[in-house]
This record gives sequence, structure tokens and C-alpha cells, in this order.
Amino acid sequence: MLRIAGSLASWDDPHNSLAQKQIMPGIRFHLPAHAPELVDFAYSPLLEAVLSLHVVVAPKHHPLQHPWVRRARRLSPELRREIGSFRFAYRVLMPDFVYPEADGFGAFEEELGRLRVLDAELAAFEFMRPLYDHGGAREPDKLRDPEIRTHVERRVAALGGDPDAARAIFDDPEGLLERFAALLEAYWEEAFAEEWERLEPRLADAVTESGRLIASEGVYALLNALWPRLRVDPSREEFGLDVPHHHDVTISEDRPLVLVPSAFVWPHVRVNCDEPWPASVIYPAPFVARDARRRIPDAELLRVLRALADDTRLRALKLIAERPRSTQELAPLVGISEAGLSKHLRILADAGVLDARRDGYYVLYSLVRERVEPLAETVLSFLERSES
Repeated sequence: MLRIAGSLASWDDPHNSLAQKQIMPGIRFHLPAHAPELVDFAYSPLLEAVLSLHVVVAPKHHPLQHPWVRRARRLSPELRREIGSFRFAYRVLMPDFVYPEADGFGAFEEELGRLRVLDAELAAFEFMRPLYDHGGAREPDKLRDPEIRTHVERRVAALGGDPDAARAIFDDPEGLLERFAALLEAYWEEAFAEEWERLEPRLADAVTESGRLIASEGVYALLNALWPRLRVDPSREEFGLDVPHHHDVTISEDRPLVLVPSAFVWPHVRVNCDEPWPASVIYPAPFVARDARRRIPDAELLRVLRALADDTRLRALKLIAERPRSTQELAPLVGISEAGLSKHLRILADAGVLDARRDGYYVLYSLVRERVEPLAETVLSFLERSES
């Protein structure tokens, strides 16, 4: 899966009772199309550091960031062990306290200082969030529930984290928070401060580029580019994720939407929907998205080839190459039901071969030529490459 992540628990967890009871109601943000004053931008060194730790512990999902994965192998053994101890905090989802404030572009030391003085009970619930979905209802009794505790400890063990850290969520959240902050501080000093010097000007440019797009074409032009990871419906002025966590968030002057470009979130999109944290969308910075389209990394080559290796999909793709088309238009031309064709189009879109944009009631699919044109060269490069 191209992981769609947000401020939720791990929904593929068979022990999560909430996941068993709910059937994909989803998170929905309601945002007027012509209200740029309700949209803020931010980027965050602390968030980017935590996202890079996700890349380190889940490298198969992040072929574009493999240079950082290789660099992380040179970290000190003590730091690598501690990164592994906290796998549960970033292997799938992350505590919401790593998201940036709505007002800005803070320095790492400033963000880390805010983290260190977080209320201990709130910290416990946020460390619990990637392991057990409490739906944003931070009821103190949950921290004393033996079934929840057992569930959290099992999830940490399944993710390969430190059992002592799992117990500290309930017994010593203040100490656990300081231990996590110390990990981030050591990681920053040993490796990520230098990486941030390289990234910060590029993320600043990404904010400028995204801001210009919103100013000229509206916020949904930016959000549409995140489909299919993000569900976007400009006609209803809403967007969100299809996940088993129901939450409707109305964006307003009191609660603006914070858009956060990131170098390390690709290929995912992450959201936060629960207070007291800002309503946020963490999205791949434009320079990362362009890089992903220009090159087809080896890890994705098979997925692209599989997407193309189907007669129905090739016939649909040939028609789409002529001009953008909707599912309703394509289905009778290809000779398949709309429902059946939608599955094929999703495979092509997930492989990056198709783009989609909403035009009123219809979703129009268009060919991403930059994704297909280098394919022959990439295949030949793969075949001719020495394995030594």
C-alpha cells in the first residue's frame, strides 16, 4: 500500500476492537474553495527528523530516500539501538505532538523545548495513539485499563520496540517523553542538523511554490495533486482519507488548515484531525514529487510493469493518451463495467502512470507521460547493470 497515514491507530491490527467495529467512514476536512485566508503553511525540523526515522525503519516504502537510509547505517550503535526502541512511535503512525504549530517555522531547539514540557497525561495518550486509537477522547481511565495496556504492549512487541518503553506509557510518561526527546536531540546532533541545512531552503521554496499555486488556482489545485492518497472532492469542498476513524473537521478562522511540505513523507500523505494539535496535511514537497516522476527507482519498476501488463489497462491507457477521459466514458469503449474499470484505473494511478482531477461530477484521468517515457531506458539500465 502507498500508506495513507494520519492521526489514527494501526487499522490493520486484528486486536484493535474499534477497527473491527467500524467500516471505513473516514476523515473529512471541509474547506471553502476560495478562502486562502484559512490556509497556513509551515515546515518543521522536528517533524522532518521523525519522518526520516520512519524512512530508516521502513526503507522498502521509500526508494527515493535510500541515500538517507544508507547514511543512517553509519550512526553510532547506541543511537541505532535507541531508534529501534522507539520504532512504535514512527514505524506506522506517529504521535500528534510531532506536528508543527499553526504559526510557523520554528527552530529544532524551540520545537524540542515545547515537546519536553508537554503535559505527562497528554504525552501518554499521544504515545498510545500509534498503537491504540482512542479517537481523541483522552479519558484518564484508559491509562488504567489492563486490556488497553496489554494491547499496547503487544503492539509494541509486534513492531519490534522496547517493552520497557511500552510499560512507561502507563507508568512513567514523563520519563518516556524525556527519553524520546533525548533520542531526537542525539539524532539531530549526530546526523540530522546537517541534513536540515540542505533541506530547509528547498522546503522554503516549496512553500513559496505551493502558495503561488493556491493564489492562482485555489487550494484544491494543490490538494488534487495528492489524489489518490488524499480523497478530494472540490464540488463538495471537502477532502480527507478513507480510514476507519470518523471525524468531520470544519476549517475556520479559529482552526485553519496547516499545509506542511516534506522531503521525507513521500510516497505517503499524513494528516492530523484531532485537537489540541493543528488540522494539518503533510504532503510531498513539489521537488520530491517531480523527482519521483522523473525517475522510476528499481523498487518501483516491477510495480509499474505489473500495472501495464494487462490488456484491459493497456486499452484504457491508449484511449487516455489521446485525451483525458472519465470512467463513464472509458467503460463502454473498453468493454467493461465502470466498477471493474475503476479497479484497473486505480492500479495505474497507484503506479504513477495516471493523474486524476475532478471536473464537477466526473473524475478525469490523464496520462503521466514523464512516468512512461523513461520506462524503456530504465528497463535496459536494469538489465545491463552489473550485480557486483
